[in-house]
Amino acid sequence: MKTYTLKLDELSLLVNEICEHFKSGVVILQGDLACGKTTLVREIAKKLGVRDDVTSPTFSLQHCYSNKVFHYDIYNHGLEHFISLGMLEELEKEGLHFVEWGDDKLLELLNFAGIETLKIEIKKISDDAREYRIEYA
Repeated sequence: MKTYTLKLDELSLLVNEICEHFKSGVVILQGDLACGKTTLVREIAKKLGVRDDVTSPTFSLQHCYSNKVFHYDIYNHGLEHFISLGMLEELEKEGLHFVEWGDDKLLELLNFAGIETLKIEIKKISDDAREYRIEYA
């Protein structure tokens, strides 16, 4: 596990680390409301050349940016609803899949299925600083 404490203008350090070491799989994003989960996805997508406007898929469940960056939010409906819609199969597609509000149960399911995962816990330190704990599984 690695821990980064970064100001928002230093986020590229973490973005570069992720893009260099994690090319395909599922990134589980954990943290309180407004801690910066979507901001991190936006910066990674930008680094990967995505020009779309990256926003939280809170109400739509899924946003696709190009054919290699996928963004999910399971806050409103939970993991069971996500599974019942057949979304686990989506996570098998080649590319980077970001799941906001993913929990350890989802992580366990993905690891059992042999899907590469990365867990990132984000904690707000101040208005412009966050602690990022990353764990490759």
